[in-house]
Amino acid sequence: MHDSFTPLGGGMVMANMTLDEVIVGAPGSGLFGMLLFALVAVFVAGLMVGRTPEYLGKKIQSADVKMAELALLVVPATILVLTSVAAVLPAGLAGLSNAGPHGFSELLYAYTSAAATNGSAFAGRSANTNFFNLTLALAILCGRFLVIVPVLAFAGSLAEKAKVPVLPGTLPTDGIQFVLLIVRTVLILGALTFFPMLALGPLAEHYSMYQLH
Repeated sequence: MHDSFTPLGGGMVMANMTLDEVIVGAPGSGLFGMLLFALVAVFVAGLMVGRTPEYLGKKIQSADVKMAELALLVVPATILVLTSVAAVLPAGLAGLSNAGPHGFSELLYAYTSAAATNGSAFAGRSANTNFFNLTLALAILCGRFLVIVPVLAFAGSLAEKAKVPVLPGTLPTDGIQFVLLIVRTVLILGALTFFPMLALGPLAEHYSMYQLH
């Protein structure tokens, strides 16, 4: 079904997954994804005001931020590396039913869905080969276990810490200011990470539809 979407429609489906499933229309485990973005947001806010970041009454230290960054980077790294490998190897290109940007979108969607959600596909791609069976399985393993381990490590670290009192300089995390900070964090991380790949696939295909011949 997804293979018949317009270029921008298919791109939106991928964008929902690449933003760690925290926006409207994205399925899956968005709760801890939003927690990770909130952690990064308070860390950035702490850097801007020169204070140790705090969240839910607990001080956020460097080890916590490292775990959050690791969890946020595993899925993008998995998707981008495996898509790049498949795009240059004959075994990866052999499974495509379309050439050009749409074929690239088929590859990008395959590894995005495997790493981020449930492994659906653009229907035009043939995935039942040794190459795709192995690389998609690797994407699923990385997208599940290499994410949940640092998330659990961060949760354990947060649970062990004592609560600190709220002071005048404490960043409030229950207002519109913090909501806007999280939204900007999600959009910036997603755009910087995946926009080049989306530009090579859905966006390139969209603009190629309007070329004059």
